Amino acid sequence: MRSRFRRYVLAALAAAVSSLLLCTNSSALPPMRSDTALPVLDSDFLWGVASSGFQSEGHAPDSNWTRYIANSGSDELHDSVDFYDRYASDIDLAAALGVQVFRIGIEWARVQPEPGIWDGAAFGFYDAVIAKIVQAGMRPMITLDHWVYPGWAADRGGWRNPGMVEDWLVNMRRVVDRYASRNPLWVTVNEPVAYIAQETRHGAASGPEMLERVAQAHNTIYDYIHQIRPGAQVTSNVGYVAGSEAQVNGAFVDRIADRLDYVGVDYYFAYDPVQSLLSSITRALGSAMPELPGQRIWELPLRTEGIYYALQYYSRRFPNKPLYIVENGMPTENGNPRADGYTRSDHLRDTVYWIQRAKADGMNVIGYNYWSLTDNYEWGSYTPRFGLYTVDVRTDPTLTRRPTDAVGTYSQIVATGGLPADYRPTRGPAICLLVDPPASCLSPVASP
Repeated sequence: MRSRFRRYVLAALAAAVSSLLLCTNSSALPPMRSDTALPVLDSDFLWGVASSGFQSEGHAPDSNWTRYIANSGSDELHDSVDFYDRYASDIDLAAALGVQVFRIGIEWARVQPEPGIWDGAAFGFYDAVIAKIVQAGMRPMITLDHWVYPGWAADRGGWRNPGMVEDWLVNMRRVVDRYASRNPLWVTVNEPVAYIAQETRHGAASGPEMLERVAQAHNTIYDYIHQIRPGAQVTSNVGYVAGSEAQVNGAFVDRIADRLDYVGVDYYFAYDPVQSLLSSITRALGSAMPELPGQRIWELPLRTEGIYYALQYYSRRFPNKPLYIVENGMPTENGNPRADGYTRSDHLRDTVYWIQRAKADGMNVIGYNYWSLTDNYEWGSYTPRFGLYTVDVRTDPTLTRRPTDAVGTYSQIVATGGLPADYRPTRGPAICLLVDPPASCLSPVASP
């Protein structure tokens, strides 16, 4: 065992050193020339905000996730930020930003509380939400599965159950029938590989088995959506993993590649060589080594230039498909200032700068959603805060939406179609190893 462990450690270290040497021998990201104007985004670029059902609605019915919370040391869900009762005012907040897209989820556990039985009042709630979004001048983006399914489906074995795909499809077809006429942007399954990892961690799925079933579910509902509305726009958004995207999401993307009308990308964090090394060791040794502790989410590395490489990756993987950033944002701990000093406004501006650079380099980016409109339940905890509007669920019974500095910033970005021509990021690009190797070293962003 000891010699085996040593071999894996040495191999992983050798790989890390090789990457470091490769990166240090490559050009760092070149700065934009001071005499070159930052190109503006097209007037038809879609600005949006994102949310999810379980994380924000409250009044949650029985589901896999209410059970996970009950059986763990997680924060109690309570009524989250109570979007269920406050959706109208929250949608007004989004409309006041000037955005064109509002992303929501249709909770399977809410609309189908028992097999073969749909709740008319639950559908009435979503009818009202979508009508309000449209009335406010925005286009709905509808997520069919944001990691939550009914308790009765969990009792049947969840994604371990061979019948899960058909159970899933029976409900999702009904949702599509009801809302296709609203011409939403569709997201079939949110971050499928992260979903699989969560279900596996909770002992509710086998990874390879669930991957095949979720891919089957996506492909089948994709065809059904196009049967109902041939011109529909459908995706499944991937949670981009810098430095390992092909290894992490590649197998799933390969299975759905022919059924994507646009490529949905979620981008948050840069490559972390230390964590990557430790993860490689853990994967190599399997159960022979205890799970290594991860960093807290607000401590993960932020390199806004990394969104350029995420877009670059998928523009090359799907050269003829448009790209949409379905989620992007910055976490803080309980809404406190970050230890690295990054403000939500500066992070947002710097991110949009790199999106504009990607557009200038010919990448067909059609939209951007900020995650999230309000703080919400981050899968076990209210500590991470991502909202444009912060909500202190733990201590504020009124659940007041308090604007962060980024509200005015985002409104200005939307109003002007991006950043001014002379904007430069508040933080210069990091060495390529710390962004998204090897692409960030071998294919650095071009100077216009």
